[in-house]
Amino acid sequence: MSAPHNTPQVPGAPKVTEREARRVAEAAREQDWRKPSFAKELFLGRFRLDLIHPHPLPPPDDIRRGEEFLARLGAFCEAHIDSARIEREARIPDEVISGLKELGALGMKIETKYGGLGLTQVYYNKALALVGSASPAIGALLSAHQSIGVPQPLKIFGTQEQKDVYLPRLATTDISAFLLTEPDVGSDPARLATTAVPDGPDYVLDGVKLWTTNGVVADLLVVMARVPASEGHPGGITAFVVEADAPGVTVEHRNAFMGLRGIENGVTRFHGVRVPGACRIGPEGAGLKIALTTLNTGRLSLPAMCVGVGKWSLKIAREWSAVREQWGRPVARHEAVASKISFIAATTFALEAVVDLSSQMADEDRNDIRIEAALAKLYGSEMGWLIADELVQIRGGRGFETAESLAARGERAVPAEQMLRDMRINRIFEGSTEIMHLLIAREAVDAHLKVAGDIIDPDKPLSAKAKAGANAAGFYARWLPKLVAGPGQLPRTYAEFHPVGHRDLSGHLRYVERSSRKLARSTFYAMSRWQGRMETKQGFLGRIVDIGAELFAMSAACVRAEHLRGAGEHGREAYQLADAFSEQARIRVEELFTRLWSNTDDLDRRVVDGVLSGTYTWLEEGVIDPSGEGPWIADATPGPSVQENQHRPLR
Repeated sequence: MSAPHNTPQVPGAPKVTEREARRVAEAAREQDWRKPSFAKELFLGRFRLDLIHPHPLPPPDDIRRGEEFLARLGAFCEAHIDSARIEREARIPDEVISGLKELGALGMKIETKYGGLGLTQVYYNKALALVGSASPAIGALLSAHQSIGVPQPLKIFGTQEQKDVYLPRLATTDISAFLLTEPDVGSDPARLATTAVPDGPDYVLDGVKLWTTNGVVADLLVVMARVPASEGHPGGITAFVVEADAPGVTVEHRNAFMGLRGIENGVTRFHGVRVPGACRIGPEGAGLKIALTTLNTGRLSLPAMCVGVGKWSLKIAREWSAVREQWGRPVARHEAVASKISFIAATTFALEAVVDLSSQMADEDRNDIRIEAALAKLYGSEMGWLIADELVQIRGGRGFETAESLAARGERAVPAEQMLRDMRINRIFEGSTEIMHLLIAREAVDAHLKVAGDIIDPDKPLSAKAKAGANAAGFYARWLPKLVAGPGQLPRTYAEFHPVGHRDLSGHLRYVERSSRKLARSTFYAMSRWQGRMETKQGFLGRIVDIGAELFAMSAACVRAEHLRGAGEHGREAYQLADAFSEQARIRVEELFTRLWSNTDDLDRRVVDGVLSGTYTWLEEGVIDPSGEGPWIADATPGPSVQENQHRPLR
């Protein structure tokens, strides 16, 4: 929604209308679907199991190299990473980062010809899960460096000269950071205020960037800035590689958070920073497209670390609940606790299935995984948080007590409360849950907007609306009948998922197929009902996406179980976990389907109107607000820095 007239404008931030913001976001999207997408088809009511089954596998040589690195990384983590020290000192020791550099961890995703390890996405994610379990702060450092930092956009969009210059540094010595967010710019990049003004062959950067993960210690930055349109310059949001020690770059503050206390996250100011034109990544105006394309696979790193948390949580829950007794038996034998342990085990299995499947599809590059990666991020962050929360509950008072306090009184130092704090940011990092709902929903309805979008676009003339109406009629005449019946209604479909002596997973896949068609019918009905107002129905869209996420996770879990059975690797146990997860997920899906049409969305909007107008201020009485003084959003007016530079490069 557009801001009320009395909302103060932050200095330096451009005034942008709601329509302009939408146009900028839409222009940055990948417009075409040149490769098949399992998740896209799922939202359209087409359950394309053939796109993910049999489970794709990495080549043997990739497996060998990946496993060898995991062994070295695991040994390093055991010997050199002291998670308690990082938490206590709120800093990763320099010698740990130096050791990771020597191990090659900075270059996990960089090709060997540039000095990197050239790991696949599958093994890169396994490495992040491993190191992130030892220290989530180190996981965040390595992920920010390689998943969204300088290496990934250079790999996809950089010139050969840029790759030759920067990738060898990034693979061995230099840490990178990604700078997009500003004090008044989060998920609405149309308001981006940092500028890059052309000056001869160079650009001059001015502006302030907030929450720059790795920014405090980075050597190289990828910076998004707005180039003004002028003669010879089409302008627009553009990406640049910037040396972190360039004159005019100042790290003004190292931020502190409720979790990830070792993270090197700061506020970076640019004042008159001269950047050579050769450091521009891609053409002018392509910055947001570069950022979004980078995130297509970059988002997989976060759910990978959530898998690591799930595995650790399962280990602690198993060990603790077997020795802790209440009323004459271990707490694990009490149903109230048993259901939590079952949830942790089954959900961890499903999360690993989602991440591994999406990662392998990214490696093969035969599918478009933009929706799969976004669903993995959304689902992993939400379910990972629930897993950590349930572990704290299973541990009881000890779950709320710090590891340091537990150790001081002679008990095992289990950092459950720290893990809960560390996990909380994942629901915000790299696109909050709410933004991910909207992003995925936009992709999920893309087919509808392509044929019927002009009908609801107020800027389109009547002739365009008439043409769109004719196209839509033809599309829906072919599509809608296919949503009535499908293989999910045939009792023997997917029979290979019911092998002798194992749990029956075929019924769950039939449920996914039926639910996929129901999901598509619900989306069509909503578009017919709300038309141009559909984009305001964020509660509805969020539930549509959540249903799709559950169905994707069920599919991945069943396919993984069958793969493990065929490979002779814990097949029976995998089938049990996939069955348990699918049963749990089906309950959540049914509730979400009910809430599509039975909810309090309209009432909630009326209450919010009252809150914002001051109708309920009487309800706020009787408390003390301990907040300090100061503006809600810091002044980001361009200019020279008056702060001491907090930049601390690690060499």
